[in-house]
Amino acid sequence: MSSMFKEIEFEQPNFFEFTKENLKLANKIADKYPKNQQRSAIMPLLYLVQKQHNNWIPKVAMDYIASLLDIPAMQVYEVASFYTMYNKQPVGKNLVQICKTTPCWLRGSDEITEACKSKLGIDIGETTKDGKFTLVEVECLGACVNAPMVQINDDYYEDLTPELMTKVLNELEGGNKPSIGSQTGRQCSAPKE
Repeated sequence: MSSMFKEIEFEQPNFFEFTKENLKLANKIADKYPKNQQRSAIMPLLYLVQKQHNNWIPKVAMDYIASLLDIPAMQVYEVASFYTMYNKQPVGKNLVQICKTTPCWLRGSDEITEACKSKLGIDIGETTKDGKFTLVEVECLGACVNAPMVQINDDYYEDLTPELMTKVLNELEGGNKPSIGSQTGRQCSAPKE
């Protein structure tokens, strides 16, 4: 279990299999690799599981991938536990990942963190009672020039202030999709002015 989450009690499912569409996609992914290198498909298959299973990967799904690729389950566990992008416990509908690396920190990620905590009423590694949000801190997300930024699920929100971060969270809370990218209207990574 990743250290960025607080330990919670949750029930592991007893069964997992890909949907018909995802099984076709999984086989297509696995077919890209030579038969003696099937373990190379572990990462994209873990991602596919996470997408299908409410943004987290149960143990039974890791076993399923191992069986699909005909490899030892330990190889799948090793990959899933090494990379923080794989959630091994349930997370909220919106996984808010705050970048805490130096460029974001210098540009105010601590204030973004406090705005999130205040708005959501949770601490780092926790999920809101309604299951809508999980808040974590992560290392570099690669958008340093537009710091501070957060990743929520697969989307980047950049050039944040505490007020803009709260606005993004309010929109998500209301079931809306905020515009992704720069929250100040900056084009790509062009100079601010």
